[in-house]
Amino acid sequence: MKYTNIIIVLFLVLASSCVSKQKMVYFGDKEGFIMKKTLREYESTIQKDDLLNINVSATNGEAVMPFNIYETPILGTGMGTTVKPLPYLVNAEGEINFPVLGKLKVTGITTDALSVLLVQKLSEYITKPIVNITTTNFKITVLGEVNRPGTYSIENKRITMLEALGLAGDLTINGNRVNITLIRENDGRRVFIPIDITSKELFNSRFYYLAQNDVIYVEPNKSKINSSAVGPNTSIIFTSIATLISIIAILR
Repeated sequence: MKYTNIIIVLFLVLASSCVSKQKMVYFGDKEGFIMKKTLREYESTIQKDDLLNINVSATNGEAVMPFNIYETPILGTGMGTTVKPLPYLVNAEGEINFPVLGKLKVTGITTDALSVLLVQKLSEYITKPIVNITTTNFKITVLGEVNRPGTYSIENKRITMLEALGLAGDLTINGNRVNITLIRENDGRRVFIPIDITSKELFNSRFYYLAQNDVIYVEPNKSKINSSAVGPNTSIIFTSIATLISIIAILR
């Protein structure tokens, strides 16, 4: 009887450190789900400290030259040297200083909206101008219980929470899928947002799409925390003890 009680206690200890399926499976909730159309049309907006590549083109190549800025070639480099365009830094006031047009407020709008605005203003100087804009320093950081933590540069106009986790090699078995923390800078303040990727409601969250400089932190789950406190081989030791006690009980 004494051995049986010991085995039961050991079993309960091991069971308490296990993670339930509900906390491990992504989007495992069984409630009905309706996707919001507005989220599918999401596009990130320009923020302070963004670096924007703005290229103006038209049929008349000479007419657009005053509206494109390039780095000055180094003397003696010779003909055929590739001249790189210089990016526009969005300053603390949310403005860029555009050639001829002067200072323009750009924060809070998308790159497509800024392109339309520039086409309207440049049409006074150029016939049928074409404006292409890209953000050169759009990056996100993923830390914690993922397989490849680090900072990632994003070439697309937008990236989702799931795509970011995919870049980082997905969560490890020890990652807490119920309480992931999204850290976002908003008007000079850092906001900490809890994210639950076991729920389909993630797709309706306004934080499903990431913004410039977002940080994702995946904290360890209860099993990882417990194993760190008492040692990584605790469950193996408990299993071995339980097996040994069972054998002794049978022999007796």
